[in-house]
Amino acid sequence: MTADDIRRLATGLGLDAVGVTRAAAYSETERHIMERRARGLFAEMKFTMAQPERSCHPESLLPGARSVVSAALCYWEPEAPLEPGEGRLARYTWADAYAELREQLDVLGRAIGGAYRVLVDANQHVDREAAARSGVGFYGKNTMLITRTHGSWVVLGTLVSDRELETTPPLDTDCGDCRLCIDACPTGALDEPGTLDATKCLSYWTQAPTPIPEQYRSELGAQVYGCDICQDVCPWNRGVQKRRADNRASHAGHVDLVGWLESDTLVDDFDRLYVPRNDARFLRRNALIALGNVGGTEHIAVLEQQADDEHARWALDRLRERTIDSRPSG
Repeated sequence: MTADDIRRLATGLGLDAVGVTRAAAYSETERHIMERRARGLFAEMKFTMAQPERSCHPESLLPGARSVVSAALCYWEPEAPLEPGEGRLARYTWADAYAELREQLDVLGRAIGGAYRVLVDANQHVDREAAARSGVGFYGKNTMLITRTHGSWVVLGTLVSDRELETTPPLDTDCGDCRLCIDACPTGALDEPGTLDATKCLSYWTQAPTPIPEQYRSELGAQVYGCDICQDVCPWNRGVQKRRADNRASHAGHVDLVGWLESDTLVDDFDRLYVPRNDARFLRRNALIALGNVGGTEHIAVLEQQADDEHARWALDRLRERTIDSRPSG
């Protein structure tokens, strides 16, 4: 099956980019992961970094594996303005694009024929490396996989096949001298271009199973899960934003902060999010910080009720500093 055949099938399924590479070890990527892990740059993150001896070996993921098909699906939609008392989720969580991509790759696998395995949002495979090798995109300085037409606003998935498919070449491009993402990151998590220091990453801390360091709490603003800052400023992302600018603005990424604190079904309602130990306390922790950053005086009583929590006490001090203590005297 030729590369054009794969592209034609993928386009018919609604995929935004597709490429093919050989099912061979990602030796250099495995080495990089091991080095970064030794430096402590992953903090407590697991995912594909937990077992690089597995996730960097697509040839071991399927008996007789010969080809790796990488696919990207764009998820960007315009965002409505935040209302008072609302928190914000990272864009990739607004809908379950991974589920859609998983279904599309399964159909693609049946169309290709032979034995195949679909891996989407799975710890067993480093999807970005397959995507870079096959020309779906290239690594940005923010470590994201950047596609030509949809920037980094994509979810990635992989299909490992026992069929011999025509491969596609890597993209011959990079970020050049641009460093907008590096300069925009408020915590310096990208100070080493192309390497993320998770110990400084706001997205990591919204998913961490430990208290969020005080020096990063105010930088989260209204964010209750994930972070889009390094993508928001990326020039490669402007194209899809312009093409979809007339789409209806979405509220899907906005949550009622007080509602998050009071909900008994928080993890179930947001089961598409990774939550440590499926413990809703970590989501409520994020909501407390967001209330401190963007809440109003009407939220003081809510925070006072949570005052046995260190994040609530911080949020209460932060809210008072922003509102009561900053009012003009007289």
